[in-house]
Amino acid sequence: MSIRRLPSQLVDRIAAGEVVERPASALKELVENALDAGASSVTVRLSGGGTGLIEVIDDGSGMSPADMRLALERHATSKLPDDNIDRVTSFGFRGEALPSIASVSHFTLESRVRGEDGWKVVVDHGKPAGEGPAALPPGTRVRVEQLFDKVPARRKFMRSPRAEYSASLDAVRRLAMARPDVAFTLEHDGRAVFSVQPSEAPVRVAALLTAELDRHGVGIDSVRDGLGLSGVVSLPTFNRGVADRQYLFVNSRPVKDRLLVGALRGAYRDMIARDRHPIAALFLTVPLDEVDVNVHPAKTEVRFRDPAAVRGLIVSTIRHALDAESHRSAAREQSAAPVMWSSDVSEPPAYAPPPMPPAGVREERALFTGIRVDPAGRAEPALAPVEPVRSHPLGVARGQVASTYIVAEAEDGLVIVDQHAAHERLVLERLRAARSGGVVPRQVLLLPEVVELDEPDCDRLEDASGQLGDLGLELERFGPTSMLVRSVPSALGQPDIHKLLADLAGEIAELGSAMSLQERLDHVEATIACHGSVRAGRVLSVHEMNALLREMEVTPRSGQCNHGRPTWVKLAHGDIEKLFGRK
Repeated sequence: MSIRRLPSQLVDRIAAGEVVERPASALKELVENALDAGASSVTVRLSGGGTGLIEVIDDGSGMSPADMRLALERHATSKLPDDNIDRVTSFGFRGEALPSIASVSHFTLESRVRGEDGWKVVVDHGKPAGEGPAALPPGTRVRVEQLFDKVPARRKFMRSPRAEYSASLDAVRRLAMARPDVAFTLEHDGRAVFSVQPSEAPVRVAALLTAELDRHGVGIDSVRDGLGLSGVVSLPTFNRGVADRQYLFVNSRPVKDRLLVGALRGAYRDMIARDRHPIAALFLTVPLDEVDVNVHPAKTEVRFRDPAAVRGLIVSTIRHALDAESHRSAAREQSAAPVMWSSDVSEPPAYAPPPMPPAGVREERALFTGIRVDPAGRAEPALAPVEPVRSHPLGVARGQVASTYIVAEAEDGLVIVDQHAAHERLVLERLRAARSGGVVPRQVLLLPEVVELDEPDCDRLEDASGQLGDLGLELERFGPTSMLVRSVPSALGQPDIHKLLADLAGEIAELGSAMSLQERLDHVEATIACHGSVRAGRVLSVHEMNALLREMEVTPRSGQCNHGRPTWVKLAHGDIEKLFGRK
């Protein structure tokens, strides 16, 4: 078969397949164009989740008629002032979005430069359909209709309008977070979904995700070696079952990057269950020559020159922020709603006399006739004075419920502690402190084990041998494709050494640092802590309960157990008064 040039219309269709995967893809490109045009306000209108209509209106710089025609040609862009493609600060710059979208839809482009008349250009599935004057304020308005109507193969793979709307909403949310200085309005099928005004990033994130993030979120802000990280993350106890509320930005560009997601997960290691996910919006600032934004057609992935430094910044910054708020718990701030409690305020049942006793004992019980004898607790004299409530944040123990929950009285309310969850965290922190204070105990192999791996994997392990040795894994090069293992961390027991080294090599290749072994040790410590902690169902003395409370007050991350569940909750005096109708 001979080589031939493809017709321009087919080229546009192929480009559209890369750029316009679904309505949300087209919407993302159009909103990014509005932001790059200097808009201070962006309005998005959708119909049928974007399958019927996508309209984006902005108050940016606008375009002249000549620029509008040029913008509909492939590889024409205003976002590259020179040919230095490595120092791009705009959202997009390939110049394929508008012609690609116009090739698979009925496309209307209207724009007006301040001080000039407006103009309109219409394209119907890649074919010019007219142009002329248009009445509109300064800025640009784009309407996309009949998307994929003449591309049945693509149309039949579109999902339901509800699913397409969800993807479009997520795309607008990400861009609205990326640019908190721009006002955003989103309407769907004539209904206002949200409208946000310019604000600080944490306020914008809370407005777009959940207002509870104001109370259950932790702000972060850190700069290290030219890298900057800011944003907001949720408390470990304020989490979700799916990772759909994690938003990551690099130089204000929304991205979906495995390195960043893995770093976020690593920051919550041993503070949240594996099947739970934090809420987060992270804004990473990186010098332009330290990041490559050209590794994905849609610019949703990036490549860092020093991924280990980026991961380290994210993990350490988030963990330090959470440690500073370690005694906070989302459960602590939940008000005691009366509907969640049972309160029997109805009239007591009418008294029913007990069955008549035998005649022989009838006289002896005559004195107690009419008195109900129900099970009751015994009042016993205290062996020691009851400790008064002092300035202890978690109060003073007053008792134990169901041999599981410690009830304490604080100056500002009633504290209920899950004794097993709390002690599990305390034991884990003790184990971790012991490890950080000295050399990790290691088990020297009687016969060193030789592990065969690919040569690049051996190179990576050899380069990281110093760090691995500090963690108890002592190894050395034993030929081009072999590693000799002399010792392993004692806490790992008898691991599959070949699998351990293979996993470590794979992670070093992806992240640039050996984290798996550290995480394995943390997992072992968490398991030991769980089995070595006070179990639910064990009766504790008052002294033991108070000792547990005092240690919680000085231990990092004591507000949640190793699985992300709260270790204690508090009912403020006002909440208790509401339950009894006093307030």
